[in-house]
Parts: sequence; C-alpha cells; structure tokens
Amino acid sequence: MVSNAPNKADSKAKIGILGASGYTGSELVRLLLRHPNAGIALLTADRRAGQTMAAVFPQFSPYDLPKLQSIDGIDWRAVGLDIAFCALPHGTTQTVIKDLLARAPNTRVVDLSADFRLAPESYAHWYGHAHQAPELQREAVYGLTEVYRDAVAKARLVANPGCYTTCAQLALIPLLRANAIDTGEIVVDAKSGMTGAGRAAKEEMLFSEVSEGIHAYGVGHHRHMAELDQEFSKAAGREVIVSFTPHLMPMNRGILSTIYVRSSQSSPEQLHGVLLSWYANQPFVHVLPFGQMPQTRHVRGSNMTFIGVARDRIAGRAIIGSALDNLVKGASGQAVQNMNVMLGLDETTGLEQAALFP
Repeated sequence: MVSNAPNKADSKAKIGILGASGYTGSELVRLLLRHPNAGIALLTADRRAGQTMAAVFPQFSPYDLPKLQSIDGIDWRAVGLDIAFCALPHGTTQTVIKDLLARAPNTRVVDLSADFRLAPESYAHWYGHAHQAPELQREAVYGLTEVYRDAVAKARLVANPGCYTTCAQLALIPLLRANAIDTGEIVVDAKSGMTGAGRAAKEEMLFSEVSEGIHAYGVGHHRHMAELDQEFSKAAGREVIVSFTPHLMPMNRGILSTIYVRSSQSSPEQLHGVLLSWYANQPFVHVLPFGQMPQTRHVRGSNMTFIGVARDRIAGRAIIGSALDNLVKGASGQAVQNMNVMLGLDETTGLEQAALFP
C-alpha cells in the first residue's frame, strides 16, 4: 500500500491510459479531458500504435493528445505516471501490471479488466487458468467506491468492478448488510447495451445480427456471477449464490437490472428506506421515490446510478430496479471516481455532467 497524498489544487496528476482505442479507454479520455487535476501523458493501443487519437476517434480531433504507442518497450520508470488506467482485455492485463508496478512502484493503477476482482482460487475456476500475479491479486482493492472508499484511498492497485456487478451491487449490498432480505432468493435480470461487448469486430455483434431483437447469453455460467457471489457474501456475512441472467439490448449504452427479492422481516417500503438512508450523502447514487422505476435514458452519459423499489403483488416480495451507463459508472466514470479518491480530490471532480437526454 502507498500513502494517500492529496494533490495541490493547481497541480495535475500524470495519467496514462493503457488500451485507449477501446470504448472504455476512449471514455476515460473523454472524461479526463475536462478534469482539472489530470493531465493525459500516455496513450497505448498496440494495433493502432503510431496513430493519433483523432484517427481512431474523430471526436477528439480538436484536442492535443499524445500519439498512441505500443506497450512493448515502454520505460515505466522514465514515464513516471501518477495513475495508470488499464483498459486491456482480461488475461493480458496481469503481466502488464506486474511489470509496471515492479519498474515504477510509485505509480498507482486502476484496472478496468476482470483480472484482479476475484480471489486467486475463484479466478482460476471461472477463467480456466492460474493467475499470473497472485500476490498483486491479493493486494488489489475492489473498487466499488461507495462501499470500499477508505480502502481505495490507500490502495496501490484498484480492481474496478464490472458494469453488471456495479449495477446490482449498489442496489443490494445495503440491504444485505442490514440483513433486510433473504439471501437464498435473489434474482438479477439484467440488460446491457452493445458497448458492453467491447469494440473488437465480431460477427454476432453486427447490426443485422442484433438489431430489432433481444437475447440472453451466458445463461447459468456468466463470469460476473463469481463477482456477485463474492461481494454479496461479504456483505451478508455468509455464503450467497445469486441467480443472474444477462441480456443484450440493441442500444449503445446502459444497463438496467430488474431484481427480485424476498424479505420475511422488512416491507418493500422499509427496503426503500434502507436504500434512502444508505445513499443520502452519496453523490452518484439516486434513490427514486417509492414505486418509481429507473430508466437507462435518464443516466446516459453520466456517472449516476438510479435505484427504485416497488411492491410485488406476491406477499413478502419486492422488485428493485437499478440503472446506470455501462461505460461511465459501470466502467470509466467509476475508475475516475476511484482516481479522485486515491489522489485525495473531491470525489465528483470531472464527473459532474448530468445525463444526456433525449
């Protein structure tokens, strides 16, 4: 762990984005361009090495940004980053971060892949191979900011949560900690926009393959199940195994989770009260009035999560809705939020934008 030394108001942290040519990488660029305490010093993208960000994402053409370069051969000590955001595919990230932290121990890392979110044994089970940096995996702090803020502030390596998991956890962890819902009957029905699948060309992601339809995938074996089970079990203080099914929606951004819970002790109104109390002073989680359900269009482009609670017609059951932008609060926005905490900045810095609607 490293000490949490706040930046001076007039200084800028030196930032690197590894994997800047993907959706989460470009979203980091978008958010950090208006961040008053961050300066983008390094951008990497192996297939696009040598190109400008404007060539890959024309919306960045007005801005003076570093050229994209390959990770291979970077002298991490010479670059001297304060924060490195790692937006690389899972599996490739482990050795990159291990090398970076060995050569530049003063750099702090926020990893947006799945590589450091799970315990080593769980990772090996769900991903089919042993972790290549288990000592760092044990050191990493899970970066759900609203839950682990104090640990994030001191961390050298933060494992940014997945988008699906952030959406469900923000809705349920307060209820599990309060012992307000039955742990044996939690059903998470989640829908995500297309950007959650990444930017790489895939036949099954072509417009004609996905438009005008919706389908479930990873049914019964999606890897985010391990992340949900892990964090829900910590919150409840006992083993929790959740029923989770993701669906792909023909939209660019957004996640909507419709969650079904049973409570033998608390009414739906009381569950709503627990969430209201928990998030009363949290800037990026908004609990709607009882009976109202969130919509992805109302959080698009923002770092907000909207949560709603409604009564089910079946006695003892409640329906909870949670919505966020998978590229912002579900990935890059939460990563910047964690960076702010790590640097001792106001948590909302650079993330104050309201949702884009219509």
